[in-house]
Amino acid sequence: MENRRFALRTVAGLGAITLTTSLLLTGCTTNGGSTTRKATVTTEPAAVNFPAVTGSLGSAPTIVKPTDAPPTSLESKDLVVGSGASVAPGATVTTHYVLMGWSNGAIIDSSWTRGTPLTIGLGQVIPGWQQGMVGMKVGGRRELIIPPALGYGAAGSGPVGPNETLIFVVDLLATK
Repeated sequence: MENRRFALRTVAGLGAITLTTSLLLTGCTTNGGSTTRKATVTTEPAAVNFPAVTGSLGSAPTIVKPTDAPPTSLESKDLVVGSGASVAPGATVTTHYVLMGWSNGAIIDSSWTRGTPLTIGLGQVIPGWQQGMVGMKVGGRRELIIPPALGYGAAGSGPVGPNETLIFVVDLLATK
């Protein structure tokens, strides 16, 4: 008889997933009894394939169109760790950013193109930004991958299509 139990556990840091598999094996012996062995196997956290980003902090970044399936959870990666104040929940932030759609690699929006940074309260933006910006430090650059449920969902919005996974590269200029 073989019983299997699978447990998923979210790991801090990149929000990666660790898969822990426990196997409880029961085998029959020749004398009619049974033996029980328990084996546990833990795999390393699954790495998220963040789209490559080029360009220096303080200038418009270029994002390479992803070719694999998007992650289903919010993912963030500090490309440059700032040395200033950290973003707190509900803060107002001043940023430069580029937004790309995962599905087609098209740039949807860019404060760099408009030539002016965005200043906005986190309470006024999509949940993926509300969660993904917290902890970022002024002077840093962060890549965010935001699944549809934390973005614009099944309806989409304006140039963002339905169920679109969003890729943001954000330079944090100020927070208060």
